[in-house]
Amino acid sequence: MPARVYKPTKTAMQSGRAKTHEWVVEFEGTERKTQDPLMGWAGSRDTQTQVFLNFPTQDAAIAYCKTNGIDYAIVPPQETTLKLKAYADNFRYDRAR
Repeated sequence: MPARVYKPTKTAMQSGRAKTHEWVVEFEGTERKTQDPLMGWAGSRDTQTQVFLNFPTQDAAIAYCKTNGIDYAIVPPQETTLKLKAYADNFRYDRAR
């Protein structure tokens, strides 16, 4: 069962950086999702896709995968750059419209 090791980024609904400091091991699905005949929901019998393991460092996550014989792929974290602007820039005379 393959797994992804990554550091989550903040969502669009977050203003802070909560839950973005730890590394996550997420298992990929081994079965295709099928449609439930009664309700129409998508699902599978593979429960490993529901497991998310949090680790304080990337090395700890990789060590867990190695000791348990889990194939893993590391997804490098994306660094965000802030574009600092002043509120007064919204009212500049020469701003682009």
